[in-house]
Amino acid sequence: QVQLVESGGGLVQAGDSLRLSCAASGRTFSRSGMGWFRQAPGKEREFVARITWGGGSTYYADSVEGRFTISRDNAKNTVYLQINSLKPEDTAVYYCAASANSYGSSVPSEYAYWGQGTQVTVSS
Repeated sequence: QVQLVESGGGLVQAGDSLRLSCAASGRTFSRSGMGWFRQAPGKEREFVARITWGGGSTYYADSVEGRFTISRDNAKNTVYLQINSLKPEDTAVYYCAASANSYGSSVPSEYAYWGQGTQVTVSS
């Protein structure tokens, strides 16, 4: 069992940066692939980034490549999402998720645990 709590969202201006955090509890965190997803109003939840269990490999959606960076600190049971050069189209609720395997996925249904989400709103 893994419990996830996101934080770090807020109201920012276009061009600003944010760092989202996802604190995990549960002894399987360090063996889990982790992912970040987002969901804008009226849209489906979409993949943003994922990181393998040891942090050795990261993967990004094309829409965020070069602006978003996912990382993790297994000693702190935390995964991060650094977001730079924010755009109004980045406005969404951001969710972290823990996979049942060590690699994660871009598919939401392959994640076993989800946080409650943190709102990011970008004004132009």
